[in-house]
Amino acid sequence: MDNLTLGDLTIEVRVTPETVFQCTWKGKSNERNPQEVLKPWFDTLLTTVSQQGGAIEMHFDKIEHFNSSTITALIRLIQSCRKGGVKLTMVYDQSLKWQRLSFDALRVFEKNDDMFSLRSA
Repeated sequence: MDNLTLGDLTIEVRVTPETVFQCTWKGKSNERNPQEVLKPWFDTLLTTVSQQGGAIEMHFDKIEHFNSSTITALIRLIQSCRKGGVKLTMVYDQSLKWQRLSFDALRVFEKNDDMFSLRSA
């Protein structure tokens, strides 16, 4: 799986021996419509993870900022993962107020199916 660069944003992918695709977000996601690039990249990621029977961990503890358009893209990713049967964990820095507020809002997507979870770094 290739890394992604979109403006000031870089997403680095590392696969663990347990087939967990760790995607570390760095820089800033401040594009006006990040969904145009993120959706095809997420689709490729989901296909790859599904074929290998793995899971996804999105690490946001190194990102400096993301805008509301990025949140929309992340909500769509959560929905796609659940629909595709791929387990997704989002890791964030709870000590940063903006991250805590953003990810606390995503808690509504946590269900008892263990397909989506949030974790503090």
